Amino acid sequence: MTKDVMEKKREAARKKSLGELGELFAIKALVDKKFDRIRNLNDNHRNEKFADIECEKDGLRYIISVKARNKYQKKGKLNTRYNVGSKVYETALAAEKKYNASAHWMAIQFDHKSFSLYFGSLKELNGSKAIPVDKCEKGLIGEIWELNKRHYFDFEFYTNKK
Repeated sequence: MTKDVMEKKREAARKKSLGELGELFAIKALVDKKFDRIRNLNDNHRNEKFADIECEKDGLRYIISVKARNKYQKKGKLNTRYNVGSKVYETALAAEKKYNASAHWMAIQFDHKSFSLYFGSLKELNGSKAIPVDKCEKGLIGEIWELNKRHYFDFEFYTNKK
């Protein structure tokens, strides 16, 4: 196996692991916020369209797309926008009908020693295909559920720095 192929496999594994870590953080946050009937949709069907999690709170049903990313890009610049997909509104509408739930997103921003977690309705993005985490951090979009909270795991594998 060439070095290039090995690097591509490592990068794919890193991104997949970061996404799975984000889903675990998302589920814990939902439990902490007193959501019920929390279900990771990827447990039964890998890559469900739009949604990663289905849950309920106060009689309302939610489907949530979880986006976990590094706080900083490879060259050190702040990662300010998390893409939600080119057909996000079409896939979200189909998922809303399938699960009889409203579409939401959760953005989880990881750094070496901390993380921030933001939650909002897809409608709040007003047609945008990205979550503006810089605006989330300022409280302009969505809700701030965690802000620069300390985590206690070795983040080296997840970092996107070369």
